[in-house]
This record gives sequence, structure tokens and C-alpha cells, in this order.
Amino acid sequence: MEHVELQYLIQQGENSSVEFKEYGVKNESLAKEMLAFANSQGGVIILGVTDSGIISGIPSDSHLEERIMNIARDSIIPALEPEFELYTFEDKTLGIITIPKGKDKPYQAAGKYYIRVGSTNRIASQSELMRLFQASGIFHYDGNVVEKTDISDLNFTELDRYFSEYHIHFSKQSEIDKQRLLINTDLLTEEGQATVGGLLMFGINPERYLPQSGISFASFAGNEIQSELIDKQNVTGPLPFIVDRTLAIIKSSLPVPSDIKGGKRENLRVYPPMKVFRELIVNACVHRNYAIVGSKIRILMFGDRIEFISPGRLANTVTIEKLKVGVSYSNNPILLKFMDNLGYVERLGRGLPMVYYEIKKLGKEVIFKELGEEFRVIVPIIF
Repeated sequence: MEHVELQYLIQQGENSSVEFKEYGVKNESLAKEMLAFANSQGGVIILGVTDSGIISGIPSDSHLEERIMNIARDSIIPALEPEFELYTFEDKTLGIITIPKGKDKPYQAAGKYYIRVGSTNRIASQSELMRLFQASGIFHYDGNVVEKTDISDLNFTELDRYFSEYHIHFSKQSEIDKQRLLINTDLLTEEGQATVGGLLMFGINPERYLPQSGISFASFAGNEIQSELIDKQNVTGPLPFIVDRTLAIIKSSLPVPSDIKGGKRENLRVYPPMKVFRELIVNACVHRNYAIVGSKIRILMFGDRIEFISPGRLANTVTIEKLKVGVSYSNNPILLKFMDNLGYVERLGRGLPMVYYEIKKLGKEVIFKELGEEFRVIVPIIF
């Protein structure tokens, strides 16, 4: 860390990624700070600075590194591997603990799971803890039971069409065999209730029980959210319908200005191929975090770009750079399985790299980024 970078961190004060601690801080407090950063987006703890940003320093012979590593190994479950460095700043010694975004979330100490919110730490709520477990791959929300549902909430016509590809005549099965088949394919629970994945794939009205499902589409005249709203639509239903319908909306909403040159009409605007938009719609539907109940997938079309906004962060070990080269992840393995079988996805990790390189061929860059509890893909509209 450069001197000017450390100076900037101290000047900006405590925030979602920076915490100040004095030398006398207790081990329990340090453990809580470290695991909260690991459960969130990572961060830096600067030892030898008061809460108000005053440089107090630490003893240079304090064996602090050994103490920090012991806390990370013995007090936090699973163990963390932070980085520790000593710095001389304004003639005083500071200790810098760098905690990366955790690869083995969720982390806990003394049976408590903390997360970083702004400049403070707090115990994770039930829904937040659920998301942490989902990000770790321990728990998958699409296998959850949807209360007050049963087999009648599934579309038998679509089930018949799906299973016929495997030479199974669903409609001709006995009621017991139908239920057993749906249980074995994770569409129903053993108690006969629909799973989240079952409703999203074959539900008659999945939005009745899962209001967070579906896609909200909006088109704007300009390049800002404050621009004139041209069109707004909510697309609901099972995922295959949502994908097909949303792709049709995007295709019909893209303006196609043209001019006459030499007696021939030529388009004045070049767009990425439709497979790019289809892949991003499918990716959002399959990989979003359905445990976040207050937010739909949003697709915002502006004059210069289209933004695909999916609720939820990337899985623990997945980074933006890994996505570009084909590292795949699965928050919802039931959805992935059925969308794969229906020909909507390839479980080879080639989707987002295809998006990246198709845009690059047109001389532009697609942007992938995490922002809070959302994953965004921003596709420029090519002129």
C-alpha cells in the first residue's frame, strides 16, 4: 500500500470497506470485524487509528502479526487468511489488516454471523444469512418449498410436453406416479408442495406465490433514468415464457433508423446479435437470487445502452474477471437443469464470454459489475 493511498483511507474515515481500531482492541472485536468484512465485500482494518481518525500508533515490537493470524485461524469458522503489514505513517507505526471477500462464506465467531453495513457491523438477519449460505453453495433457494401450493399449481400441459422428450407420457401416469416423478425431479417436495424451481419452470401463475419473479422492462428516450419513459412492461409467467417474451420486447423496442444511399435503404445503427440479449435474459433468470423477495430483474433500455440488472451477488469464488473467461456458477441448480434440458443454456460457461467477445468485435466493451445486492451487465448500443 502506497503512502498516499493509506493517507486517503484515513482521511475518508470509516465506511463499508474501512475500519479503524486502536492498539488495545480486544481479540473478540477484531474477530467480529474480520468476519464481517469476509461475509461482505472484503475490507481493511487499520490498527493504530482512533474512531475519529486520529493517528495513535501501535508498538513496533508488539508481535501483532502473530496475534492477528491466531485470531483469524482459531476464533473464526471457517478460518480466514488475512494479509498483515506494518507501516510508518506520520512517525508512528500502523498495522494494516486486509481481508478479502470471503471464498467460504458464511463466516462466524462464537456462533454469530456478522455482516458489514456502512461503517458498522451487525448480526445477519435470517434472509441475509440465507443469502450467505446460498452464495457458498450449501443451500439452494430454488429447492425451497413454496407454502400453500400443491401439484395443481403446475401446468400439466407443459409438463406433458417436457417429459415427452424423454418418452414419458406424463398425462397417462397414475396420480401417484405423477407425484413421484415430480418429486424425483425436484419440482415437488415429499409433502406434495411445489418447490420454488417447480413453480418458476412450470407454474400456472408463479408470480402469485413468488412476486419477486418476472422481469420489469423499461425503455427511455434519453441516456438517463430521468429521461422520458417510452415504454414499461412487466413480464410474468414461467421462465421459458419470460425469456421468449422479453427477447421479443427488446427486439421490437430497438429503434432502427435508416437512410437511402444509392437507391438502397441502409440501417444507420448496428446492434449486437440477438443471441447476446437472449443470453443475458437467460442468465438473469437462472442465476438471480430469488431469496431477495423485494426486487425483480430489471432491464433498462437507454439511447446508448441496455442494462440487465439481476438481484443478488456473484457466488463466493466467482469474480468479474472469471466470468469473462467462462467460469460458470449456479445459484439455482434446479432452474439450470431444466433450462439446460429445454435448450436455453449450455452448462459450459460459454454464455458470458460470448457476450463479452461479440461486443468486443463491434469495437465496444460490455461492463459487468456488482453494485450492492445486484449484478449488472451493461451493453452499449452500437452506432
